Amino acid sequence: MSESNIGNYFEDFSVGQVFEHSLSKTIFESDNNLFSLLTMNYHPVHTNADYASKQQHGQILVVGTLVFSLVVGMTVPDISGKAIANLDYEKIEHLAPTFIGDTLYARTKVLDVRPSKSKNDRGIVYVETVGYNQKGEDVIRFRRHVLIKRKGE
Repeated sequence: MSESNIGNYFEDFSVGQVFEHSLSKTIFESDNNLFSLLTMNYHPVHTNADYASKQQHGQILVVGTLVFSLVVGMTVPDISGKAIANLDYEKIEHLAPTFIGDTLYARTKVLDVRPSKSKNDRGIVYVETVGYNQKGEDVIRFRRHVLIKRKGE
């Protein structure tokens, strides 16, 4: 089996580099319902239109971890396609609500790059990703360290 050509090698990243990810996703009611069922998050603000209509935002809120998962997925072709592992996720901030029918987009900024101290065939890339909606409003922000293969290794 040949290696996937998705993603970038460690050497392809530089501090300050920004990726405007090409993937996007409109969130449908079925997406939110399925994710709620799969993750056992049955809070009525995510699954009950009548209940949600009487709450702060007046409509169903998309589950925050679905927003997080989708935005992480949007970054794979650019950030983690050649990853050995995502080492951590930190400072996950839900900045604004996401609703059924919103379309998500993402951009990632490289904050740091450093070779691995223990193995010379890889390096660690530290990034911050922001997910935003069709109105350009930032809805989620998080940072992570990604362990990425070096070229030719």
